[in-house]
Amino acid sequence: QVQLVESGGGLVQPGGSLRLSCAASGTIFSSYTMRWFRQGPGKQCELVAVITRGGNTNYLDTVKGRFTISRDNAKNTVYLQMHSLKPEDTAVYLCNAFNLLSGIEYWGQGTQVTVSS
Repeated sequence: QVQLVESGGGLVQPGGSLRLSCAASGTIFSSYTMRWFRQGPGKQCELVAVITRGGNTNYLDTVKGRFTISRDNAKNTVYLQMHSLKPEDTAVYLCNAFNLLSGIEYWGQGTQVTVSS
């Protein structure tokens, strides 16, 4: 059974920072591409950041330069460091593990990020 558990969400003022974590268990973490999605109120789910097995990254245009995705394979954890947060970043952030070879993917339960003064 693969489990992804996110943490680190919360309420932050505009311009603030948060660091999200996603801890994986029950799988060979290093074999998965890791992704962060988000779903804001009344919005479609969108892909925010990706980090491949080899450490290559890609970002949603609106978060480039503000968010950084990283992974620690020794800790089976992926991170999303978020700076200069804006109210429009308010969303439930979800961690996703995707195996390119098998097509299998897993989801975490999500963590709420609220950016408000």
